[in-house]
Amino acid sequence: MYEHILISSDGSEAAQAGVDHGLTLAKKHGSKVTAVTVTEPLGGQFAFASELWAPSETEIAAFDESQARIAQRILEPIRRKAEALGIPIETVHIPWRLVAGALCEIAEQKGCSLIVMSSHGRTGMNRVMLGSQTAEVVAKAKVPVLVVR
Repeated sequence: MYEHILISSDGSEAAQAGVDHGLTLAKKHGSKVTAVTVTEPLGGQFAFASELWAPSETEIAAFDESQARIAQRILEPIRRKAEALGIPIETVHIPWRLVAGALCEIAEQKGCSLIVMSSHGRTGMNRVMLGSQTAEVVAKAKVPVLVVR
């Protein structure tokens, strides 16, 4: 039924429920998986809202390096678990993007037939923002979206 499943994770405990559910579906349906993590721009949700502050090249380089390390820590355990289950997997880090748009675009580019993600991820303000990102993916995706709680 689902030939190619996109699984989104921000590395949070809540996101792990989505990862586990997505991998279970992939195993059941013989699907391949693309595991994705998106790291927002320096300045987060507000990076595109104002030109009052611009990071230096040094700040940008340090930010990019730290985000790449974080993405690796998020994606590597997913890759290992998928491989242990015999699920073909590709991992993708999408930097400097807002979550919803990036997930919808990569799902379309990769020809995914399902997006699996958690309803919320991080805590505090980021939790609220990711919840709105989940709602945006549900509204804009061209394929079914399974939201795991």
